Amino acid sequence: MGLRERKKEKTRLAILDAALDLFLEQGYDSTTVEQIAGSVDISPRTFFRYFSSKDSLVMWFHDHGEEIITETLRSRPPGEPPFTSMVHGMRAVLGDMQDSTPQDAERFLKLRRVLDDQPRLVGLSVARGAETERRLAAEVAARRGADPADDRVSHLVVAIAMAAVRVGFECPRKDQPDLREVVEQMQETITLVEGMMRPGWDVQDAREPADPREAPDA
Repeated sequence: MGLRERKKEKTRLAILDAALDLFLEQGYDSTTVEQIAGSVDISPRTFFRYFSSKDSLVMWFHDHGEEIITETLRSRPPGEPPFTSMVHGMRAVLGDMQDSTPQDAERFLKLRRVLDDQPRLVGLSVARGAETERRLAAEVAARRGADPADDRVSHLVVAIAMAAVRVGFECPRKDQPDLREVVEQMQETITLVEGMMRPGWDVQDAREPADPREAPDA
């Protein structure tokens, strides 16, 4: 990262830190872009060079995770089972979280507190997650040589992997979580789901219905 990029990253993090502190101190709805910008001595116009809105600031961690998963999927070897590729993407996100600095961990936990206090933001996060799943399903479908519009397997690959991470994040839920402990829970849940899947389930041709006689015993 060059000097220019480091300065931009420093400003971005300063905006993020100021915003999270203000959200927790006076409430999300009561905090304005002007207040956030003033806290770091920049203009609102400069704020919008880094974040398109106050909501997008809250979704920054989500966007960062999607970028990591997408890059990982595109780097995986051709022919690899789709679910395996998707799991590598999820583990890349968790690896990024494990490698986070104490400051990064603090930001993540502050954001979690902000979301807990704002049901609207939780709904926004769910909607944003649905968008991410559609885009990732398109990436998986491309690897399968399928059309994401009618390839249910690709959508299931993504949905199952994302659900595993969500369950690991939420259960058990603690009021004062430790980031590394949360990451470990998510890792364990991904491993649990891997063990539950029948080998080869994600490589069948989605255009051909599966033979029910081949289904595993209940």
